[in-house]
Amino acid sequence: MTRRPTAILISGRGSNMVSLIAAAMRPDFPAEIRVVISNRPDAAGLERARTAGVEAIAIDHKDYASKEDFEGAVQAALDERGIQLVCLAGFMRILTDGFLRRWGNNIINIHPSLLPAFKGLDTHHRALESGVRIAGCTVHVVRPEMDSGPIIAQAAVPVLPDDSEDTLAARVLDAEHQLYPRALALYASGKARVSGERIIFEGDAKSSDPAIYSLPAGD
Repeated sequence: MTRRPTAILISGRGSNMVSLIAAAMRPDFPAEIRVVISNRPDAAGLERARTAGVEAIAIDHKDYASKEDFEGAVQAALDERGIQLVCLAGFMRILTDGFLRRWGNNIINIHPSLLPAFKGLDTHHRALESGVRIAGCTVHVVRPEMDSGPIIAQAAVPVLPDDSEDTLAARVLDAEHQLYPRALALYASGKARVSGERIIFEGDAKSSDPAIYSLPAGD
């Protein structure tokens, strides 16, 4: 089995990164995590990646005069390691159109809402204010428009009557940790691929309904 060389870009603690690295430790997982890159040298996720045995480097965006210069340094690091697929996992930088065009359909991201609802920040606050009864998370292919692009997978979680932003965020984050490795496996294996601006599923992925699944509310 060919394993696609994959990088993870982070800015903070890297909790989704940890889930992706753990999944990729399995010999049958179709992606190999070769490097973790953070735009913040103090990101806790860097040491977490190293502890897991994955190369982790900081490329501080503050050291560069422009976004393009920063992204050029990131691109050089990715090229040096033969990266074919990039996972954004709490990477708090908006990538330029030029960088995204260079990568085409090979950058994916996870967002803490059921897109296209609640794009951008403060998703849990906005979900509670709107009165929705279902929240969740989405893994999608990255496009220049923020939090848009073909949807690979989604997980739905209930919004409970006594939820605060913190309790809802924790429930959604648990779903993210389950969803992102599953979505990466589908995408890296080619069982989920882009057609136009939608994802189509191949082979046994068709019968497993990978596009959305529900998680229990818990205790």
